Amino acid sequence: MMLKENERTALFIDGSSLYFTARNLGFDVDYRSLLSFFQSQCHLVRAYYYAALPETDDYSPLKPLTDWLAYNGYALVTKNAREFTDHSGRRRIKGNMDVELAVDLLEQADRIDHAVLFSGDADLRRAVEAVQRRGVRVTAVSSLRSTPPLIGDDLRRQVDQFVELSDIAPEFTRRQTENRIRSSGPVRHPADVISDQNE
Repeated sequence: MMLKENERTALFIDGSSLYFTARNLGFDVDYRSLLSFFQSQCHLVRAYYYAALPETDDYSPLKPLTDWLAYNGYALVTKNAREFTDHSGRRRIKGNMDVELAVDLLEQADRIDHAVLFSGDADLRRAVEAVQRRGVRVTAVSSLRSTPPLIGDDLRRQVDQFVELSDIAPEFTRRQTENRIRSSGPVRHPADVISDQNE
């Protein structure tokens, strides 16, 4: 990944996209290491983390993660997710954070030199194009190696640089262990939010 020490950089992390991509590739993200990696490589201005949270009084397993992020250097951006029942009768959650991410990207354009998007959502292409016209270099971090590929072609063509998540994963991930996978059971996470990221 091309990072420059004096380049003002901001991270825009679609929590659902990053979790889903990492899980597909077989590892877990260590968010403390992720922040440290970028702080050591560039002038990190801000790290945004986007999550759609279930609108419910029940305890959410996401709460510890979002609380930790908010107190440990991340700018947390959340909204209520909408629950619905799919065609097979399963309860699902829908919450797309594209608009929130695009707004922050455009608002930060005059304050940064480099935007790093942890998202493969092709819907972000126009926002990326708009900030590039204002002189911002844009990198997308996602995966072509996942099944299916999680980076949209339109976004990959538009950004200045595409980085395969698995290539930089050793800097800030923990490999999943067989026991952990077996014992952890189902976890409700932003990745379980349905989004149309490759459309």
